[in-house]
Amino acid sequence: MKSSVKIGSVMGIPIRLHITFLLILPIFAYAFAINPQPFGFEGVEPSITRYSLSVLTAILLFASILVHELAHSYLAMRYGVKIENITLFLFGGVSSMEKIPRKPEQEAKMASAGPLTSLVIGLVCLLVYGSFISPNPMLSQNPVYLVIWILGVMNLILGIFNLLPAFPMDGGRVLRSFYARRMSYVKATQSAASVGKFFAVLMAIFGILVGNPWFPLIALFIYVGASEEERSTRAEVTLENIRVRDIMTRNVVSVSPSMSVDDLVKFMFEKKHMGYPVMEGDSLKGIVTFTDIQHIPPVDRPAAQVSDIMTRDVISVSPDAQAVDVLRLMSSKNIGRVLVIDNGSIVGILSRTDLVRTLKLRSE
Repeated sequence: MKSSVKIGSVMGIPIRLHITFLLILPIFAYAFAINPQPFGFEGVEPSITRYSLSVLTAILLFASILVHELAHSYLAMRYGVKIENITLFLFGGVSSMEKIPRKPEQEAKMASAGPLTSLVIGLVCLLVYGSFISPNPMLSQNPVYLVIWILGVMNLILGIFNLLPAFPMDGGRVLRSFYARRMSYVKATQSAASVGKFFAVLMAIFGILVGNPWFPLIALFIYVGASEEERSTRAEVTLENIRVRDIMTRNVVSVSPSMSVDDLVKFMFEKKHMGYPVMEGDSLKGIVTFTDIQHIPPVDRPAAQVSDIMTRDVISVSPDAQAVDVLRLMSSKNIGRVLVIDNGSIVGILSRTDLVRTLKLRSE
């Protein structure tokens, strides 16, 4: 999240811009400026008009991508899924969802909503251009209205491309919902991921043959995304119906807020754990991890105390919480462990290591 910035909210969903979006937006604007009509504004004078129209088209194109993602998010919320944010980045937009609906018909509708929205936007733009602008010579010669044509074509391409059965893209999720009606969810994910990887390989080969570097780059994105989705789905299904109390570490070792950071390093090597609750008597003051230590130069560690580096905003869960929910929590917050608190008292600690160990045991 440090590499993205919030620009607003729609339907209560935070909208963020990733740093890669700020890099790709000028590239798209430049591409529109140097391409000839009807797919660009080459030859439009003065140059300030040419580049202004190019920037406007690029911004409206990414606004269309945002609407595409909002369509996904709207249906997901209808099915009770929490949307953490929508981020616009290098390859378009991503809706960060708490979970994907497991019911095949719900996932199919949610996945289809985005591409269908793009297709509708594209068809409306082309219909407006073809019916009202193109027949009128005065309007058709005005480059301002060319923006509508370009948006129409780009949204049609966006909608069709996303409907390709290349998991984890929208078409791949529709394919998984089709498989899920006939086999287990994990097997359906594996089958859809295999199709997605196959498409990625074909796309990479095509890009190499035609000398277009974008196709191999997008292919890599699809291949890695399919692999990650397959891995995360297997993990979530494996951890279902397992409670935190069944896998947490009960013997919780704590440290004092007055302990020096230098002593904390030695303590970590001795106890072989990378994170500890910070306790003052029976009062929980925070949590400290090896990552916190890395922020302090070695020369300053003897004088610094745990209270200087600990995290005071402690994330905790109940012992009756589901392990799969904790896995999602750790992933969304990018943390390695959570404290388990029952009736105000620490009864355990659950780390990524505990979850990985459980996954290995359940898989075997």
